[in-house]
Parts: sequence; C-alpha cells; structure tokens
Amino acid sequence: MNKVLLGEKLADKMGLKKKVGLDIVEAMLDLMKETLSKGEKVQLIPFGTFEIRKRRGRVGRNPRTGQQVQIKERRVVAFKTGKGLKAVL
Repeated sequence: MNKVLLGEKLADKMGLKKKVGLDIVEAMLDLMKETLSKGEKVQLIPFGTFEIRKRRGRVGRNPRTGQQVQIKERRVVAFKTGKGLKAVL
C-alpha cells in the first residue's frame, strides 16, 4: 500500500473526500518527521514506536575495489512493533 492508497482508504472509512484523506496522511507524516527530527519518539499504541538511534561509525569495504572506506556515524529511524501489531501478524 502506498501513501495515496492509504489516504483513499482512510477517506472511504471515515466518509470523507479522497483529497481530505490524503491531506490527513500528509499532515500526520509531517508531524512524525518534525517529532523525530527533534530526537523524540513517536508512539502509536498498540501499533508501534518510531525512534531515532545513532549508528556508530565503522570501517566498510567498497565492493567494487575492495578498498577500505570509513563510514561516518549517523542517525537512523528504528521501528519497534507494538503488542497489537504483533498479535495480528
């Protein structure tokens, strides 16, 4: 399922126009991005939790040349499933 289809299904379920459903999905994703960029968690109980984790820098290898490459430390988004989602899966 993609973002547009999610917006359409949300609109159908709530009896709204498709454009409104897509706007709701867009607004929710924007809020999640803002929250995560501040380093805060997004908890959607019982669905799951999105959070930012730091990935340490490390030495990698270029697969084409075999040469060692230094990979910088970076922040990544992690998702931990909630009990409600685990029960359905």
